[in-house]
Amino acid sequence: MSVKITEKEYKSFGKCVFMENDVCTVAVTVEFGPRVIYFSMKDKQNVMLEDEQGLFTLDVDGYGTWRNRGGHRLWVAPELVPETYNPDNDPVEYKVNGSEVSFKPPVTPFKKQLETIVKLDDNKAAVQVTQRITNLDDKEADFALWSITGLTAGGTAVIPMCTRKAGYLPNRVMSLWDYSDVYDPRFKLTNEYARIRQDKFIPKAFKAGFNVEDGFAAYAVNEQIFVKCFGEYQFVEYPDYSCNFEMYTNQQFLECEILGEKRKYQPGETTEMTETWYLLDNTGDIEPDLDKIRTAVGK
Repeated sequence: MSVKITEKEYKSFGKCVFMENDVCTVAVTVEFGPRVIYFSMKDKQNVMLEDEQGLFTLDVDGYGTWRNRGGHRLWVAPELVPETYNPDNDPVEYKVNGSEVSFKPPVTPFKKQLETIVKLDDNKAAVQVTQRITNLDDKEADFALWSITGLTAGGTAVIPMCTRKAGYLPNRVMSLWDYSDVYDPRFKLTNEYARIRQDKFIPKAFKAGFNVEDGFAAYAVNEQIFVKCFGEYQFVEYPDYSCNFEMYTNQQFLECEILGEKRKYQPGETTEMTETWYLLDNTGDIEPDLDKIRTAVGK
């Protein structure tokens, strides 16, 4: 089956572009954002966060109110107010090209053009997401591309740790935020992986960053395993003590984040990142197994 693409209303999120094949559905908002607000296998529940109640907002002085809304979003790092929290509440232009759709919001007040291109596989629960940020200012800008996937509550994330032999040199990086408790019961660290559970009964936030050289991380929820695959770790400067991957959770959701190179981009220069998402059947909600995930997605 070829990919079917339609525009229709979805809950309180307004008009969305739906992309469907025989095994899965993806939906992207176009009245704001964009946000990849929906991703699930047929006959299963959405793995993306849906913040219909507006639980997470920030008033950005002089710019309006930023709203999380849920799902996947493209941000500018490092995390600074006002630029990172630029309210993306305006309509999004989109263009269909075969089985892919490009989404382009208005240029930000900080003279950056963001773009997200979503391509659904014809036959599998696999989505290629390409993201770009172009510096449209007449002077250089120091930033990094930041890809954030907000996922629904009740799941468990697993992140492979670097096991590369480095002799006398270090092979692992971990960053912790001031609110991250190393004794947090949701967090487990071993030599092979880090595990973070989303727990609705623990209100305090937790965040950790890593150098993920295996190029993927996974989150098991709603009888599916969401796998986020991304490029190789480069020995360049990344934000947050050079972590290319970060995981954040609170009592409502979990975010799976990747970061691009942080450097000075010249006028007209574009930074780009491509990642691939997979959904694997996980009937019975079994905790994700790294070796099985590697086999399934070819890592």
